[in-house]
Amino acid sequence: MAASNQPDHPIRSRTGESGTAAKTSAASAFALVFGVAALISVLTVFLSTVGLLLGIIGIVLGIVGLRMARRPGVTGRGVAIGGLVLSVLAVLVALAFAAGITTFLNNEDAVDRLDRRIEDLRDELPR
Repeated sequence: MAASNQPDHPIRSRTGESGTAAKTSAASAFALVFGVAALISVLTVFLSTVGLLLGIIGIVLGIVGLRMARRPGVTGRGVAIGGLVLSVLAVLVALAFAAGITTFLNNEDAVDRLDRRIEDLRDELPR
């Protein structure tokens, strides 16, 4: 029995016209990375502006990745969709935080309550 380079079980993969194995689109992979980074940044609240920027970049890369995945020999459609979903979610959360902060800061009663609470906490500090 001659040894071959073929595995015992067939591996199903999308192949290009030349017969080589398909490669995942770089844009799809970066969309996923940017989507995860954007969501983590937004959820820290302090980095929500950075997360918003990363989310927008992730959306653009996700769209590019989806278009590239249509080409023969290129995969990554699922990765691009995952990155796109995470990026859109991060942008929506960042916009919700921005709207909430803006609403809070425009409400004088809320700002006054916060100011009184800070003064009370300062009074409780040992001197």
